[in-house]
Amino acid sequence: MVLTLLVKFALLPLAYKMAHTQKKMKEISPKIKEIQKKHKDDKQKQTMEIMALYKEHKVKPLSSFLNLLIQLPIIIGLYWVLLKSGLPEIKTELLYNFVKIPDSVNMHLFNISMSDKSVFFAVLAGLSQFYYAHLTHKDMTFTEEDDKDSFKADFQKSLQLQMKFVLPVFIAFIAYSLGAGLALYFLVSNLFMVGQEYYFRFKKVK
Repeated sequence: MVLTLLVKFALLPLAYKMAHTQKKMKEISPKIKEIQKKHKDDKQKQTMEIMALYKEHKVKPLSSFLNLLIQLPIIIGLYWVLLKSGLPEIKTELLYNFVKIPDSVNMHLFNISMSDKSVFFAVLAGLSQFYYAHLTHKDMTFTEEDDKDSFKADFQKSLQLQMKFVLPVFIAFIAYSLGAGLALYFLVSNLFMVGQEYYFRFKKVK
């Protein structure tokens, strides 16, 4: 839990930039639609003008993926430590020379072993992901122009639906499959992001 919070606080500046990007994307959305309408028959020209618009407003749409990529080594590391290291048995050959060998390792939280599968923590991880998705997508709206483009509207609504309902189920499944330790990571991470979202809204990211 402490490790998760340290990681999240370290990534806070990046998360703030992501929130700034999302706000900018919302602001320039009408201009993007105007460009798409103006060059609907010339996709190359459309792409070039949209990229120029991003550059003008200093928007980096793909920056959000960086936050996910940075966390992957943490998730993989936790997986190996909690499930593949042999804990609570201590393998002294895996320790650095300056690390004091502990007498024992307590792997339990609320009487649940962090190296075992846990329905309890998996469900909590899924529910927290659902609430975070609900919080971040509840302000999404579809204009009359979007509704005219049935494919675009259907795609956006489908994506929103998957983020809100499918992703939490997937997270719960992964959290259960990989053990309570990683489920706890997802849970604490999601709760932190919920608090972060409220903080950014209160602060009104500029």
